[in-house]
Amino acid sequence: MGERGAAAQLRWAIFSILAIAVTMAFLFPIYWSFSQSLRNPLDTFTVAGFGIPWINFNPTLGNWIDQVSTPETTRALYNSTIISICAAVLALILGTPAAYAIARFEFRTWKNTDITIWFLSQRILPPVATIIPFYLIMRYLNLLDTHLALILINATFVLPFVVVILRQTFLELPVELEESALVDGADHWMAFWRIALPLAAPTMAATGLIIFAFSWNEFLFAVAIGSQSVITVPVHIAGAVDTRGVQFWFMGVRAMVAIVPPVLIALIAQRYIVRGLTLGAVKG
Repeated sequence: MGERGAAAQLRWAIFSILAIAVTMAFLFPIYWSFSQSLRNPLDTFTVAGFGIPWINFNPTLGNWIDQVSTPETTRALYNSTIISICAAVLALILGTPAAYAIARFEFRTWKNTDITIWFLSQRILPPVATIIPFYLIMRYLNLLDTHLALILINATFVLPFVVVILRQTFLELPVELEESALVDGADHWMAFWRIALPLAAPTMAATGLIIFAFSWNEFLFAVAIGSQSVITVPVHIAGAVDTRGVQFWFMGVRAMVAIVPPVLIALIAQRYIVRGLTLGAVKG
């Protein structure tokens, strides 16, 4: 018994060390960006070691003040916020009824599993393969360099994620509740609106946050279709490279500006994320 306990403690210690190492590996780029954002341009190239503020260099907020006060940064934040929120809302509005229909009804032409696999295959499709068709379509519709173009494109690419996740959620909800409502005189739309939708609300919230992050981080279409009037935060980050090279002090500020909003939203709504993604995971 003592040997088993010692082996269990050793295994727990090894897993803990591995978990700490992995966590540090993921957090180090965030820390490095934050450290770079607090340095003077000269300190960016002369500070050695881990770049700990007040130890390896004297921090300054000058880079933050310069970047946040510039119209380009505020416009990029505004564009990314509008595009990400609208794309997430549009994808949820279109994807939630589709997911419910696939989970509850049988179709004559295609099997439900085939429809789900088709939606899933759209997540595997490389976005770069569609950039030319999307560009030509948006140019024909006179939507190049507009918010609407990026909203439609981002909603298109996150829509399969919404359908696949919410379909599984609706499958795991007790169908007896909806059948009782149908017996009492409700139609399928009322059963969906009054019963299924409230029960799936936590998963919808978690899905909305995830697809918001996908749209917030999208770069390829943002730089190809909205590279002037609707510059987003990822495109703005890439703009830290100029003829003088990479301006690491500005790059650090812009990276933190891109990271902070999704992280804050996730922290505020973490209970909805956990509840939504674990809905139906335990039965019995």
